[in-house]
Amino acid sequence: MYEYDVFISYQRSGHDVPSWVRNHFHPRLTEVLDNNFYRDVRIFLDDRIPTGANWPAQLRSALQRTRVLVPVCSPKYFKDEWCLAEWHSMAKREELMGDDPRQLIYPVIFCDSWNFPDYANERRMRDLHKWSQPFEHFQAAPAYLDFNEQIGQIAKELEELIERAPDWRADWPVLTPAPEPPKRARMPRF
Repeated sequence: MYEYDVFISYQRSGHDVPSWVRNHFHPRLTEVLDNNFYRDVRIFLDDRIPTGANWPAQLRSALQRTRVLVPVCSPKYFKDEWCLAEWHSMAKREELMGDDPRQLIYPVIFCDSWNFPDYANERRMRDLHKWSQPFEHFQAAPAYLDFNEQIGQIAKELEELIERAPDWRADWPVLTPAPEPPKRARMPRF
């Protein structure tokens, strides 16, 4: 069964993208979707994984049980192995639907779409780079009203995608990066 309606995929290293997602994008999207939808909407964001939990397993489970992926795209997003695994997992799901193509990836642009790979540029993306301010005080700026309007449009489009998502299947593919090899000890052990 599905557990989440939306999975927000973003590059977790650095400061700007994670701060923007946590300070602005995730809270506004959650609020607007929940206000406009006939039932409670569940959005997965990895900051809810508890300390000590098996992070890769939790991520795989959430992705497999999510209807729509919302990648927050930046050039480094397409260099991050976890982000790529999330994108390609949902793209494989789209392929599995064969003659019944349904859009399951709804990309938003955080910055610089000129450096995205061809497969990403083939998709229509929602450009939010004008509102990619990670700082909390952005909420007091006049531009935040325009950002909120954009979120309203995104929510309407996501509502339709959520409603049209295919029935859940236990065999939905979930790709994950290979584990890193153990680091070599600095000093030889005796």
